[in-house]
Amino acid sequence: MGESERPTATRHVVLWLTVAFYMNTYMDRVVISVAAPSIQEEYGFSLVTMGWIFAAFQISYALFQIPGGWLGDRFGPRKALAAITIWWSIFTAATAYAWSAASMIVFRFLFGMGEAGAFPIATRSLSRWMLPSERGWAQGITHAGARLAGAATPVLVVFIIAAMGWRAAFVIFALIGVVWALVWYWYYRDEPQEHKGVNAAELQKIEGALGARQPARKSVPWGQIFGSGQVWILSLMYFCYGYGIVTYLTWFPKYLQDGRGFSLVEMGLYASLPLAGGVLGNIVGGLASDSVLRRTGNLKLARRIVSVPGFLISAGMVPLAVLSPDPMLSVLFFAIAVFGLEMTVSVSWAITLDIGKEFAGSVASVMNTFGNLAGALAAAATGYIVTHASWTTAFFVLAALSFVAALLCFLIDASRSVFKDTVASVGAGH
Repeated sequence: MGESERPTATRHVVLWLTVAFYMNTYMDRVVISVAAPSIQEEYGFSLVTMGWIFAAFQISYALFQIPGGWLGDRFGPRKALAAITIWWSIFTAATAYAWSAASMIVFRFLFGMGEAGAFPIATRSLSRWMLPSERGWAQGITHAGARLAGAATPVLVVFIIAAMGWRAAFVIFALIGVVWALVWYWYYRDEPQEHKGVNAAELQKIEGALGARQPARKSVPWGQIFGSGQVWILSLMYFCYGYGIVTYLTWFPKYLQDGRGFSLVEMGLYASLPLAGGVLGNIVGGLASDSVLRRTGNLKLARRIVSVPGFLISAGMVPLAVLSPDPMLSVLFFAIAVFGLEMTVSVSWAITLDIGKEFAGSVASVMNTFGNLAGALAAAATGYIVTHASWTTAFFVLAALSFVAALLCFLIDASRSVFKDTVASVGAGH
């Protein structure tokens, strides 16, 4: 009847370390969108040039998703996450020392190579730790952490720029990444039974829900993954999502300055509000999906009942935001739109765990490849759309894609595994 009979909570420490990781990824990628006006002023870059600088990250981020996911599945999240974080931190700092548009494009491309494996490997890092009934919450809180960092970073960067210049922001955030990588490698283990902090009760709880560890398979079953209709539909849905969120992350601060006339300080503050709405959306989406799963045991319903309304909220709010004559009301509508868009994220990544099982990292990498191909398109195309049409046109594209994504959600069944059409685990972990 001793304390050892109570399960430890090491898996929750692992989760919060992963939240910190997600925050770091977004801090490092949002810095440049806030620094963009200062960079443009110093170098004289046009909107189209800045669009290609933004797109360089998105292109490499998309291209290296699958290699990144494979890296995590092949070598384990402990080594893989530490290595890629140090890699991209180096090129975050290097961005501060770019001397031309070409050098900045190269540095952002190399930065994207490192970050490409971030979400697939992080998803893999939780696959043997989090119970099925905790997956929506886990994906919600990790992505909420990313959006919280994205929301806080503009404010921090504005003050860093005012005090020390735009280059200092890249160096400071790079150092944060290096520190995280060292802590992760020291604490995390690829399997719960390898961690000294996990007692027998917690291990029994995890293995009771997930099953005992299976012998490691050296080859990822790409044939089954690419042959799955589920994966393709999920990826197309995430393409629609990716176009939208990257537009907010890369172009929204510029829109507030050029389209709404906000000052630098006002831009730093109000650019954070839609991403703050995204923080809430991630948490609400994850909690709601898990709650429905616990109540009904219906995995398909639990994922779909959140994602469809989320995309419809996004589709409906964007036109109101961009057409509102009141700048403050516009920001409010954008915040609600991002809230709806981000409700869907925890569900999307939970589905990769539901249907991908021990190869969740590879399934997630395919989905995220499509999301970031869309992101690369959004980063580059928005500069052209605004230059040759208007900001209104650029944002209407987001609304249309959100509506398409809502329709695609009806075709996804999270209860069907990628592998041999087996039923995905829906255990509640009790």
